[in-house]
Amino acid sequence: MGKTIAEKILSNKSGQDVKANDIVVANLDFVMGQDGTSPLAIQAFREMQAARVFDPSRIAMVIDHSSPSPLEGVSELHRQMRVFAREQDINFYDIGEGVCHQLVPEQGHVGPGDLVIGADSHTCTYGAINTFSTGVGSTDLAAGLISGKLWFKVPETIKFILNGKLPKGVYSKDLILYLIGDVTADGATYLAAEYTGEAINDLSVEARFTISNMAIEMGAKAGLMEADQKTLEWVKQHSKKEFQPVKADADAVYAMIKEYDVSKLEPQIAKPHTVDNVAPLRAVAGTPIQQGVIGTCTNGRIEDLRIAASILKGKKVHRDSRLIVAASSRQVMLQAMREGLIEIIMEAGGVMVTPGCGPCVGTHNGVPSDGENVISTANRNFKGRMGNNKAFIYLGSPATVAASVINARITDPREYI
Repeated sequence: MGKTIAEKILSNKSGQDVKANDIVVANLDFVMGQDGTSPLAIQAFREMQAARVFDPSRIAMVIDHSSPSPLEGVSELHRQMRVFAREQDINFYDIGEGVCHQLVPEQGHVGPGDLVIGADSHTCTYGAINTFSTGVGSTDLAAGLISGKLWFKVPETIKFILNGKLPKGVYSKDLILYLIGDVTADGATYLAAEYTGEAINDLSVEARFTISNMAIEMGAKAGLMEADQKTLEWVKQHSKKEFQPVKADADAVYAMIKEYDVSKLEPQIAKPHTVDNVAPLRAVAGTPIQQGVIGTCTNGRIEDLRIAASILKGKKVHRDSRLIVAASSRQVMLQAMREGLIEIIMEAGGVMVTPGCGPCVGTHNGVPSDGENVISTANRNFKGRMGNNKAFIYLGSPATVAASVINARITDPREYI
């Protein structure tokens, strides 16, 4: 019987011939924590009476959620992370380096065939480059730091076959929102998602990250893609390591197979207050928008900033709206500066904030006021997500956000393309 990508990677890393629903202990290729979760992991590490991490080169900690620190208490947590990183000599990314899920692949830490855990739910992002990566809690992170191993229940897999090419003005963010709306927020709980087909092949690796990033929003444990030539070239540009790409077998067994033709897909919007509350943009067009956000681990990459700048060039953010932009990493921001994208965004009236998570979590930058509508490229729109449970968050592509802040209302970006 053939195997899925998830079954193959967990077989390779556990040294066993495993199938869905088996319980295994597997060797980890990389372990990551961010500033919202690492302090608890460090505490658990101490409580487990560990002296050293299993391999400093295969561990990273990132300060990205509250960067720079907005509060005295947060500053103390950051200090604890810095002390631990120096003590253990692990990879450490301080304020302004960027979002963990941009940095881990960008810095060449992970690649095809790897098994990765991160104490952040959107660790599934790296599945776009054929990595089985998944989020864990802080205690599991501590166990991984110490042993370099963790237990897994091998997930069943839901396969998405995406035929056709996305129309002009429709992006990977629209596609993943459409899939989440169809599958629902818990429709793939504890399953791995495999994305394949012409539509995936046609996307850049950066656009694919957006899709794998939001696998968790349908409940999936991982969001996996095969490593095609685009993937291998992208990985070689970022890492000198040797990787072992994994492909699903033709006779692999899936929990479910869903097939779509995306050639007539329209721009999509996730309406408040759940990510699966998805509708075609035309259903909410004209909704007043007081704030737009471009960035986060979903859509803060250079491709996203290029798309936004192409719409904002020569235009102005409406006086009744505002635009906050956060590049996903220092490297992305520097590249955007070299290309003149930052100049375009700021001349249009946008505001650049520190590379990192920006307004997404609601700990500091860009907290909306009561009753305000926000349109964001982030991955979640729950009540209070951006720091105010009386605000309303809509999710869309970078193009949709850029078009919407020009008009201070939800606007179809195809009007500007």
